[in-house]
Amino acid sequence: MTATAPTSSLAAVRYSVQAQAVDAHLFDVTLHIDRPAAGQRVSLPVWIPGSYLVREFAKNLQCLRATQGGEPVAVEQLAKNQWEIGCRAGAAVAISYQVCAYDTSVRTAWLDRRRGFFNGTSLCLRVHGQEDACHGLELLPSPATREWSIATGLSAVATDAQGWGRYAAAGYDELVDCPVEMGRFWRGHFTAAGVPHEFVVAGAAPSLDGERLLADARRICEAEIAFWHADGSRPPMERYVFMLNVVDDGYGGLEHRNSTALICGRRDLPRLGEKKAGEGYTTLLGLISHEYFHTWNVKRLRPFEFARYDYEQENYTELLWFFEGFTSYYDDLLLRRAGLIDNAQYLKLITRTINQVLQTPGRQVQSVAQASFDAWIKYYRQDENTANHTVSYYTKGSLVALCLDLALRTQGQATLDDVMRGLWQRSQGGPVTEAGILAVVGEQATPALADQLSQWVHGTEDLPLAELLAGHGIKAQAEPAQLAQKLGLRVQENHSIQIKTVLRGGPAEQAGMMAGDEWLAIEVPGKDPAELVQRWRLARLDDLPLYAGGASRVTAWVARDRQLLALELELDQALPAAAKPASEGADGANAVPAAVSNLGLEITDKQAVERWLGGSAAATAAH
Repeated sequence: MTATAPTSSLAAVRYSVQAQAVDAHLFDVTLHIDRPAAGQRVSLPVWIPGSYLVREFAKNLQCLRATQGGEPVAVEQLAKNQWEIGCRAGAAVAISYQVCAYDTSVRTAWLDRRRGFFNGTSLCLRVHGQEDACHGLELLPSPATREWSIATGLSAVATDAQGWGRYAAAGYDELVDCPVEMGRFWRGHFTAAGVPHEFVVAGAAPSLDGERLLADARRICEAEIAFWHADGSRPPMERYVFMLNVVDDGYGGLEHRNSTALICGRRDLPRLGEKKAGEGYTTLLGLISHEYFHTWNVKRLRPFEFARYDYEQENYTELLWFFEGFTSYYDDLLLRRAGLIDNAQYLKLITRTINQVLQTPGRQVQSVAQASFDAWIKYYRQDENTANHTVSYYTKGSLVALCLDLALRTQGQATLDDVMRGLWQRSQGGPVTEAGILAVVGEQATPALADQLSQWVHGTEDLPLAELLAGHGIKAQAEPAQLAQKLGLRVQENHSIQIKTVLRGGPAEQAGMMAGDEWLAIEVPGKDPAELVQRWRLARLDDLPLYAGGASRVTAWVARDRQLLALELELDQALPAAAKPASEGADGANAVPAAVSNLGLEITDKQAVERWLGGSAAATAAH
């Protein structure tokens, strides 16, 4: 073993993890507690920070046993995720158990013959009363995993060349905030602003252009370090690890204090010999940018309610619009500043976000502050009614950030960059409240703008996007809605039309359609009584105008619970067919009309756009 981080003694709380039964997807875990309390209690978290859903990790734990002095001791289960060990105080106790790892997401744990991955919240029981003691983790190879390598953000104490061995954490929070990747993966390194970075990729095809991935990731990291540390101060991490799991089709990420776990589709990676990568790679770069930005915005700066995590239950906050929404604003903006996308590509991404929000009726029902608080039961538990009664704090939160940035630039005193850095300095990189955020906005601009931000966050009115964009060289105009939007539907097409969502107030809802219906056919009445009714089978929604002709009403045949239902569907021919400026509302105001479900952006002043997207503090209002 090679010592990489000397330590004076073993941690008092230590975990040994080994994967013997890879085909059974079982991690073997032993928890050693040197100085337990009498009747020591242990528990497994019910959620993982950064993913706001009670996931019940204890459901995967089995065969829990305990010994003290080589003798078995009683184990009593007190709750779904909590146990009491019948041990005496002061004498070392060992608790052994297994965890089934069968989830390929970034949130839990996975194990098979190819790779292993786990978050500490899935494998490591919390020792009540000793959360702030030094914790140790020992990763042990087995015959099935001997050739694998290890990647983690934990500090190595004594490890071999592949990474097997002992690691240390300052406490339980740090231990479970450093996931572990193991397997035969591609590995690369780079340095950004003096900080060593490691990038590991599991499951990539041989066509992976690893050097391009490293070069682009480095540009992102350098741009974000420069953003947060414009004063030349050091970043808050000593090293950083990207862990990317590549699958046939997937997307996601979860932030950690000095690492991130990512998932992408195999076709999204850059390929050797490919001059221009596709949109999937741009999406991956945006994900990398998003999770890396969280190193500051949510892992250090964090809601006051998260000053100390409660792993036993939901941790409520109304601030996810800031920590996820503002991060979503900056993820693509910093790709633009890093030179990885151009202005046109950035505006295309912003347009997509704007339209996602405009096409969500729930934006007029729920504020982003409410959406933040309800994340535990709504955002992470989406169903057929989600779009009608809630709004994403990611997408609308990013538009709030966009409006605030443009409003600040219009006033000419500051930018959102100044607000973010001011908040970092004011809170000393620690917990913040909404009042603290508003105070920094008021200091950087005016109290009136702080009040306006509060209204955007707690209200359900549409944001003044067109007005603010117009002041920075962008014209917003309404564009024709797609057929599904006109009908108020979200569908999946595969030999027939499967209805996934029926949007509030649309013709489909008025006809009686519902999520789960399969739309099979239509009946088109004749133009006069003598003309026969025509019946047409539908395979795609785009076939509707073909078969309906000029009919203003058709009978839609749907299958629901194996029954065939005939529903009268009005085809609204009055929807605008041509684009018109978004500012031409009935009241003459510069605002997006309520009926608009698609918005297009056009550059009218390249210099103004460059000042905004390039990060210049120069005020467009002075132009």
